[in-house]
Amino acid sequence: MAHSYTPGLRVVRLTRIVKERRLPMTGEVTVKEGDRVSAQQVVACTDLPGNVHPLNCAGQLGILPADVEAALIVKIGDKITKGETIALSKSFFGLFKSTCASPIDGVLENASPITGQLILRKPPIPVEVMAYIDGRVTKVFENEGVEIETSGAEIQGIFGIGGERFGTIKMLVSSPDKVLDEDDIEGDLTGRIVIGGGRITIGGFKKAMKAGAIAVVAGGLKNVHLKELLGYELGVAITGHEDISTTLVLTEGFGDISMAHRTFDLLGENDGRGASVSGATQIRAGVIRPEVIIPSEIEAPIMDAEKEVGGLEIGQQLRVIRQPNFGNIGSLVNLPAELQELETGAKVRVLELKLDNGENIILPRANVEIIEE
Repeated sequence: MAHSYTPGLRVVRLTRIVKERRLPMTGEVTVKEGDRVSAQQVVACTDLPGNVHPLNCAGQLGILPADVEAALIVKIGDKITKGETIALSKSFFGLFKSTCASPIDGVLENASPITGQLILRKPPIPVEVMAYIDGRVTKVFENEGVEIETSGAEIQGIFGIGGERFGTIKMLVSSPDKVLDEDDIEGDLTGRIVIGGGRITIGGFKKAMKAGAIAVVAGGLKNVHLKELLGYELGVAITGHEDISTTLVLTEGFGDISMAHRTFDLLGENDGRGASVSGATQIRAGVIRPEVIIPSEIEAPIMDAEKEVGGLEIGQQLRVIRQPNFGNIGSLVNLPAELQELETGAKVRVLELKLDNGENIILPRANVEIIEE
């Protein structure tokens, strides 16, 4: 049978899911191997060093830099509070005093006899890493983090913004091509992962956000609305760290695109169930997909965890990932072995795809991805 490799987009009803949860620097792991954890449970924590704040003490006191250390009335390493006097100088037989007060809460870290500067450091910043998914701890990385495994549904999208959230799935439309607009958003959506069909309008997203939705999953969004949503142009780096209260996952891409039936049906089957969602996206090396993970009490076969996307095979469902047919889904009907010349003059391997509307198209193999079942 004809066979060729291409990247895959996972839309899987039951599979084994493994996530590594690591701290940005060494700290404390709060769980042990074999423990059952919930999505919002802290599994590791640490303290990031606070920001450094320089203070021109010699200038404030009117003394030489070499005399700053002698003027200190607190010790190096002592905690200090905002407004507290930390250095003092006397002049004219002690009749006049000059003081230097701390502008921050923190610690006095250093005093330089060369520059006369004091180095103050703000309090450490606590960092907690949550499990993200309900599951079991299968491995502990000492002082760094853990590996967590679960079984359940995994749905990957094309693009997303916003961080990791945990909530309950709520279907708001009855068909995968229904545009999710303001009129579809009703009532309190606090803690809900709102599921649309086709495109979501900017008004619909803003209303869902205002209603308390922690995430919105839809087929598409108009590209121009992304800047309006964020207030700035999004660069090409990884997303997922945007300052936004509602995570957005687009399962198909930008534009007026219907959600794939398989994706819509799988989300519908899990209406009312708890799920984890992330908008983090990276399309360059080290691909990261936005995702929805729905844990299941049914354990997936081990073979699913070890199964790789082997490649293209006749009859497989593929998604077109480049214009002019971006977002369309079809069935692979032919994999010609010979190279074919494109309009650009480049010679590449191609495939023939039968779209859901019955049309057959020829396109480069690099322009599709597998929809993994």
